[in-house]
Amino acid sequence: MVSMTRDEGRGTRNPLILALDVSSREEAIRLCHALKDKVDIFKVGLQLFLACGPGIVHIVHALGGKVFLDLKFFDVPNQVSNSCREIVRMGVEMFTLHTLGGFKMMREAATVTRKMATELEVKAPIILGVTILTSLDQRELQALGTSDKITSQVVRLASLAKDAGLDGVVASPLEISAIRKALGEDIIIVTPGVRPKWAVYGDQKRVLTPMEAIELGASYIVVGRPIIQSSDPVQAASQILMEIGGLSS
Repeated sequence: MVSMTRDEGRGTRNPLILALDVSSREEAIRLCHALKDKVDIFKVGLQLFLACGPGIVHIVHALGGKVFLDLKFFDVPNQVSNSCREIVRMGVEMFTLHTLGGFKMMREAATVTRKMATELEVKAPIILGVTILTSLDQRELQALGTSDKITSQVVRLASLAKDAGLDGVVASPLEISAIRKALGEDIIIVTPGVRPKWAVYGDQKRVLTPMEAIELGASYIVVGRPIIQSSDPVQAASQILMEIGGLSS
């Protein structure tokens, strides 16, 4: 498992990941060009991946960016592990799968990913387990049949992910402290549900500001709409970077 301390996640590395939640290659390219000096890692999710196909990953790479491929794999272990082989070939920096897929699915994904990377003599991508979506609140979680508090469920899933060999998890900023307390400093925590004070929350429910998330121990924060829907995306990204540590220069 890749080990990265919080300082490595917050200091020498730019913690801001831009979510390219757009539907066209042209718009994605425009954003990558505009923000390449502010952002190192660009998140490609379902919307853009389905609109453009795997080629969008190569385009982001050609523009000098790293890719966080956020497809949230959730299937039987064989299907997920076979998908992981293709992910390694694509050369992404990190990718996601759902922790609710279970220990065996996560374990096989981790094993196959690292074996494939060794065979190809490439860096293995960071594997992240999605815990509970930031769009869900306690009431909605209970409607799904889970009586536990969200924080307890997130920590349980994060612990399962770590035991299965994953490098980190995706969790809301409200669960960062509990994850750090339970699992220590070497687990990577990627945090969506981050909104600057000047941005609208949209469908996000478990939300904090970028600075609050970083202070609590997030390794990376994911921001999309507050930047890409801004009239000046570069200025919006600069404001966020300045807030989380003066990285806008």
